Amino acid sequence: MDEPKRRRFRPFRASRATRPAAAPAEAVVAARPRSRGIYLLPNAFTTANLFAGFYAIVQAMNGRFEAAAVAIFVAMVLDSLDGRVARLTNTQSAFGEQYDSMSDMVSFGAAPALVVYEWSLRGMGKLGWLAAFVYVAGAALRLARFNANLGVVDERYFQGLPSPAAAALIAGLVWIATDLRETRWIDATGTDLRWLAWAITLYAGVTMVSNAPFYSFKDLNLKKSVPYMAVPLIVLAFVLVSSDPPIVLFLLFLVYAVSGYVLWVWRWRTGRGGMPPVAPPN
Repeated sequence: MDEPKRRRFRPFRASRATRPAAAPAEAVVAARPRSRGIYLLPNAFTTANLFAGFYAIVQAMNGRFEAAAVAIFVAMVLDSLDGRVARLTNTQSAFGEQYDSMSDMVSFGAAPALVVYEWSLRGMGKLGWLAAFVYVAGAALRLARFNANLGVVDERYFQGLPSPAAAALIAGLVWIATDLRETRWIDATGTDLRWLAWAITLYAGVTMVSNAPFYSFKDLNLKKSVPYMAVPLIVLAFVLVSSDPPIVLFLLFLVYAVSGYVLWVWRWRTGRGGMPPVAPPN
């Protein structure tokens, strides 16, 4: 007789219904410990920006106002590079954004106010330091509003005068007056120009918190091809700035500081409103 076939017992396996659900990919990523490192390259430019602002304050305290003004312009160049370097190298981070804002507050908020106060506003007593404080408060409010409005306001325009341009307006005044005095073109000192310095300081501080739209130049695509004549124009711009940096830079930023109100009035007269259209949030 044939032996009965033996049944093969399979080990018990939990059914799919009783298996624990696999953790989603987002939960796995969230469970991993966050990296506590920071990106070196963009933060190095931000640190250099902070150093230039602090250097301007120290030089103003030592009475070297031309060096202080030049240091603020150097801080502007470094500030324009750190964000671009972060985007090119894909090293953006929340830490870098906050560190950049703190550095800008020193370089374009406290440093210009202290430089112009030591150069011209000290002799005006309460009016002098109050004007310097209005500028510092305007810079702080401008940076806070800029951080809060990221992804909301049209990126083609700044809402209010950017703090680097406001700092350049004050530093340009100090630099041009100091340079013209050294070259014997004028005899006026910072004390003689105190009312002009007072007016420009107040104007810069108030304009930073205004709603006037200032062109941001962010829609310029540097990767696109340009006509051949663009190269000679760039060379001409370098020659123009190199011919007399204090005068040319001060006039350029003075025109830019007024352009926002001109655009504001033009939009109001044409019925387009004071500010450009608001972009949807990201």
